[in-house]
Amino acid sequence: VDAANFEQFLQERIKVNGKAGNLGGGVVTVRRSKSKITVTSKVPFSKRYLKYLTKKYLKKNNLLANSKESYKLRSFQINQDEEEEEGED
Repeated sequence: VDAANFEQFLQERIKVNGKAGNLGGGVVTVRRSKSKITVTSKVPFSKRYLKYLTKKYLKKNNLLANSKESYKLRSFQINQDEEEEEGED
């Protein structure tokens, strides 16, 4: 997962007052520090909308809500699960 690319995606897609890419002149901010992206809003901001945008960007990754106000992104490890099943037979 490229954090810089995901940050750019959020900045372009988040709608404020019905306009994408506007971010309301500082009403909504998207910041990145290493692999952590923080979305801060001065107005009510839907966690569901952020989840929708994240799912749109990461179709094959898992989105976990680790608290009421944050998310944690983890990649699926399908190959590892298949190898464990084969080893049990």
